[in-house]
Amino acid sequence: MKKAHRIEGLVQSDIRRMTRECMRVGGINLGQGICDLPTPPEVLEGTQEAVREDLSIYSKFEGVDPLRAQLARKMEAHNGRPTDPDTEVVVTIGATGAFAATCQALLNPGDEVILFEPFYGYHLNTLLVAGVKPVFVTLEPPNWTIALEALEAALTDKTRAILVNTPSNPSGKVFGEAELSLIAGFCQKHDLLAITDEIYEYILYDDLKHISLATLPGMRERTITISGLSKTFSITGWRLGYAVAVPELAGPIGLVNDLFYVCAPTPLQHGVARGMARMDDGYYTSLRGIYQAKRELFCGALEEAGLTPVWPDGAYYVLADVSRLGQNTAHDASMHILESVGVASVPGSAFFRSDVGQKMVRFCFAKELSVLEEACERLKRL
Repeated sequence: MKKAHRIEGLVQSDIRRMTRECMRVGGINLGQGICDLPTPPEVLEGTQEAVREDLSIYSKFEGVDPLRAQLARKMEAHNGRPTDPDTEVVVTIGATGAFAATCQALLNPGDEVILFEPFYGYHLNTLLVAGVKPVFVTLEPPNWTIALEALEAALTDKTRAILVNTPSNPSGKVFGEAELSLIAGFCQKHDLLAITDEIYEYILYDDLKHISLATLPGMRERTITISGLSKTFSITGWRLGYAVAVPELAGPIGLVNDLFYVCAPTPLQHGVARGMARMDDGYYTSLRGIYQAKRELFCGALEEAGLTPVWPDGAYYVLADVSRLGQNTAHDASMHILESVGVASVPGSAFFRSDVGQKMVRFCFAKELSVLEEACERLKRL
């Protein structure tokens, strides 16, 4: 049987594959970004109420009114982007669903999108399935610095958009105001869309501030801000995300969201809306502190193990240099770590097309403290 041309070359992600390998050896999975923190009780209680009230029918394809209202309030208070809940918010099946709907709604086969590497594999593969060509701009450790010259070199007459992931998976890079201003000027100069994935926006370290590209002068009308609730509330399996854009962009995204997904799960939408309404800023401050402590613990253990970490500024992943293990490829190094001490990571090559990733692996430290401590002790035995 022949398969569609659009999925030629599409294979299971190394993140999923290493999870299966970890299960095979009964190891500790620091490969997949599964949050082990408890879901806030306000969110659980709100969802229980919604289920008991039998809020079970289809919602509007753009999401239930209470959740879009809460997201609009959050966008103004946290991101600094005043948002109309009725015309500028589309609730989706996860942030990945928001990105897929955005690609199908706003990009054509043959268009090109500038993608920074290290990149998130789902971003790359979603572009490929949409028939869009990714053009890579490589950022190198330890600073992951952006150069305007590299952006200009990546530009062609087919370039339609640039993708920005901040805080970034897998590097933990947080784009600062100067870098975002550079990107904003580049987008305006060449009339490009900007698609941002900001799902880790509440997980930043060392008093850094999250800045949404859409808030920079001239960027509101050309930016699609994508985020989600999975990481913030530790509800990865609920699959709730959203896209925020001006009506001219949000409208087409909503149409595709309807076609692909109909709507996100209605009782879960109501539950999260109620939970958000009952929570205060103390939760988000606590979340940041918890992950900062885990970053200190885990990156310190990597240094002791001789696996030099590039300390992340945000998110809960870290890329580590595994050159000292003497393996030929990142895949070999990742399997060596798993087979030797029972800790799963993801080969750095899953996030790079260039050779930069061949000496790196990615770990996720969003684990229960006892599990993370055990992983640290195991890695020190390498």
